[in-house]
Amino acid sequence: MSKSKTILLVILSVVVVGGACFFGFNQLFPNKETNEQADAPKLNGVQYISKTDAQSFYVMEGNEWKRMFVKGVNIGAGKPGAFPGEVAITYEEYYRWFGYISEMNANTIRVYTTQRPQFYNALYDFNQAAEKAGKPPIYVIHGVWVNEEDILTIDDAYGSDDKILNDVVKSGEEIVDIIHGNAYLPVHKGYADGTYTTDISKYVTGWILGIEWDPSFVIGTNENNPKRNHYEGQYLYTEGASPFETFLAELGDRIIEYETKNYNMQRPVAFSNWVTTDPLTHPNEPYKNEDMVEVNVEHVKSHDAFKPGMFASYHVYPYYPDSFSYQTDYITYKDEEGKPNPYRAYLEDIKKVHTMPIVISEFGIPSSRGKTHENKVTGFNQGYIDEKTQGDMIVHMMNDIHDANLAGGLVFTWQDEWFKRTWNNSDLDLSDSRPLWSNTQTSEQHFGLLAFDPGTDKTIRTVDGNVDDWKGDKPIYSQDGLDLYVASDEAYVYLRVDAANFDFNQDTLLIPFDTIDGQGNNALKQYGTTFSRPADFVLKVHGQTDSHLLVDAYYDNYYFRYGILTKLIEKNEAFQQKNSGIFNPIRLALNKSAIQIPGTDEHMLFDDYETGLLTYGNANPDSKDYYSLSDFYYDQGHLEIRLPWQLFNVMDPAKRLVIDDMYARGKISATKVDAFHIGAELVKNGEVQGQHNVSMEPYSWDEWEMPTFHERLKPSYYIVKQGFLGVEARK
Repeated sequence: MSKSKTILLVILSVVVVGGACFFGFNQLFPNKETNEQADAPKLNGVQYISKTDAQSFYVMEGNEWKRMFVKGVNIGAGKPGAFPGEVAITYEEYYRWFGYISEMNANTIRVYTTQRPQFYNALYDFNQAAEKAGKPPIYVIHGVWVNEEDILTIDDAYGSDDKILNDVVKSGEEIVDIIHGNAYLPVHKGYADGTYTTDISKYVTGWILGIEWDPSFVIGTNENNPKRNHYEGQYLYTEGASPFETFLAELGDRIIEYETKNYNMQRPVAFSNWVTTDPLTHPNEPYKNEDMVEVNVEHVKSHDAFKPGMFASYHVYPYYPDSFSYQTDYITYKDEEGKPNPYRAYLEDIKKVHTMPIVISEFGIPSSRGKTHENKVTGFNQGYIDEKTQGDMIVHMMNDIHDANLAGGLVFTWQDEWFKRTWNNSDLDLSDSRPLWSNTQTSEQHFGLLAFDPGTDKTIRTVDGNVDDWKGDKPIYSQDGLDLYVASDEAYVYLRVDAANFDFNQDTLLIPFDTIDGQGNNALKQYGTTFSRPADFVLKVHGQTDSHLLVDAYYDNYYFRYGILTKLIEKNEAFQQKNSGIFNPIRLALNKSAIQIPGTDEHMLFDDYETGLLTYGNANPDSKDYYSLSDFYYDQGHLEIRLPWQLFNVMDPAKRLVIDDMYARGKISATKVDAFHIGAELVKNGEVQGQHNVSMEPYSWDEWEMPTFHERLKPSYYIVKQGFLGVEARK
């Protein structure tokens, strides 16, 4: 080994062992742009390429400042088969996504925390190519994350000798080095790592520091540190601040100081916030913890030494908190079209309390099958929104953001995220395996404009009445002129039924499923039919509007969770008996308790909806009649159905794990099964056709270690693309 290589390895070892990502790095990885940005303006020797005034964002283009209405998307770090901490997205994927985002007429993306080098490399290369082609670059607003486990355990920003404050500052300093192409992060499982030599600092237009603050964390900081209510930094200071707001000021000041000292650059700074901890009062908010403390960034001021300015960042969704459904002045507000618009009312309300520009840094609508929350006024709900309506609603909210004279908005989110959970069904799956399958019942997984559909190149079955994609399959069940085919992938169980004398609009088709041994109903008394095996579920298909998947009352997780474990619904002893003969509708909860609406005589009752009710329509994304929420479709004697795994109480299809006997275990837990047993029976004019005792045949599927998937731009992408093009033309 040569002497020069030996010296280099020694230096690298010092950097890695010491955990440093700055000292000595310029010598190891020189970058001509590290200390100078030739096209960035300077003031007193400090460069900045973006700035704010009281209303707007500006970026330097050429030799002049151009006002920029921020319009873009958030990008997470997850993709199918991986958690965000595995940072598995490739350079090629990022580069392709940046092309889609640019073509969508967006100008900004936001990331929440440190990415791996491929993100920064792809962004730089994409922007360089765009600028050479005379096209605008994509700018970045970069986040600095806070360890949520520390928030839960310490519950005080200054607790444990300022651990949270110091850790976030350190993370921010690392990201400063990263965006200047001047960092090395050693391997640390669950975090980004690698060598960062690409300087993207001229594309980073701002910081958003922190996360959606838990009210108890804010209160804990305030109560435990009453004397730490003032901060005087070199760049930021406080005026009339709470201890938590003082924490934010110090956090921002130290990161600004680090970048100024080491790179002679600054950029606008904001602190993450949301409706729950905004500075407003919400007198009709049903849940106390959604309006119990405020975080007001107006109490954080900047010295003249910090020239780019500050902005306010809020996550604002149209369905949560419940103020958007119940706050009197919001729900009576009418927009220019004369329609109730509580979302716009809120935006105008928050605008009144700020002297700095506001970016709505998260807003969106999930196109999931499952629903989590409703807006009682507008129907802008958290889930059970089709992909076309998703786009319309996003554009509507972006227009509201513009018309309320805010500085811009960032859609949540670019890509669907299979690893996510949602409160009303998170105990029905297994946290470690969520990235391995697509749970369309979980609203948090389907906010994206880019879908990840199962299948390497295409979906294995498209529910559209065309059965060419079933070619070569053999029915698992064939009786009395009725053939039943079954298939499955990472999202759905697919059924195809061919019946010679089936009148779809008049007849009833019954499909029983035995999914777990030792329980289930032997009969469906309503139709006088019995099953060869106890059925845990029965699918009843009766026309377009009266088709349901039903669950044995004993295996009804909704009743078990809310009637047994939490006592939010009335008990029914019959439901707790095996082989009761009772099949229940499958339901999902929409709130957690019954509560009075403050300031009114109205009560918000514990609420739910029937998620086992099937929706009729064409589920083929390539069809002009595509409706993304479609569960079943009938055409020319062929009935096709797709049903989410979770409707069958499957907790992890990749390992064939389903919910175990809930009463025997006293909780929701998993057990492994080998197969489902499935049959079919036709009912005409109330009379069963063929055997009264329905035989049921096995259907099993292969387990998998990694999912298959392919990308698909949703219809919402193209709607947002058109909406982004026109938003700034609005008066």
